[in-house]
Amino acid sequence: MTNVAFIGLGRMGHGMAGRYLDAGFAVAVWNRSRAKAEDLIARGARWAASPAEAADGADAVVTMVADDEASRFVWLGENGAAAKMKAGSLAIECSTVSHQHALDMARELRRRGLIYIDCPVTGLPQAAAAGKLTLLVGADAADLDRAKPYLAPIGDVIRHFGPVGTGTVFKLINNLMGAVQIASLAEGIAMAEQAGLDMNLVAEAMATGAVASPQVIRHSKRMVARDFSGASFTSALRYKDAAYAVRLAESLLADAPLLGRAAVDAYARAKAEMPDDDEGRMIEIVSRPT
Repeated sequence: MTNVAFIGLGRMGHGMAGRYLDAGFAVAVWNRSRAKAEDLIARGARWAASPAEAADGADAVVTMVADDEASRFVWLGENGAAAKMKAGSLAIECSTVSHQHALDMARELRRRGLIYIDCPVTGLPQAAAAGKLTLLVGADAADLDRAKPYLAPIGDVIRHFGPVGTGTVFKLINNLMGAVQIASLAEGIAMAEQAGLDMNLVAEAMATGAVASPQVIRHSKRMVARDFSGASFTSALRYKDAAYAVRLAESLLADAPLLGRAAVDAYARAKAEMPDDDEGRMIEIVSRPT
């Protein structure tokens, strides 16, 4: 039986780990809170007391954690996964990290005889639980071929952008554009409300007109109705991704990324006031009277 270690059981990771169980893998799991693993353990997962214990004997280790700091901890920290991984085994980073962090991790894990693949994902938690994520991969072609059996349970689309780091570049672009769209959508809806427009018509027009995008379609009616049930993405996570993206843009572009910085500023406020709430609640901040 093929052994996989899965580290990080948050909104996305929990469903992804479950997919490996569904596919018949032997799965070891680790998370800061064991409570999030109890149902996976009941389904046959092995609880590990540390990332290193989870990685011991694994053919592939898959991580889905919050940020650079968490990624470094689970790979290289005290009792990190790299300490127990077999030479030649796969280190698959599904977390959204900074571009420089992905490059640094690839270099360090390669030095230890491991194969690092940056593989951030797009899709909501429902897609994670169904194995319907889109995987944004940075890897050598041969390494990707080796990794495909470990990617198949969690995603139905693989977009291979090039060598290590390129998957992360695209994920940061994707999430920065999402941040710009959602922040501007909140502003537009707040303006329409203050001007006294028919908000049902506004929501319909936004979701079907020239400005429609998956983000606008998903959030416009929710913002108008102030209905944020079924949280999709938190303000804190969007802020983190947008900040990483702006840092990358500043290293690549001659002119300052003005729209990106504006989005980061908007999300910094949302993070300060409601970090773990659905990012669509930004409308509640933007629409406050002066």
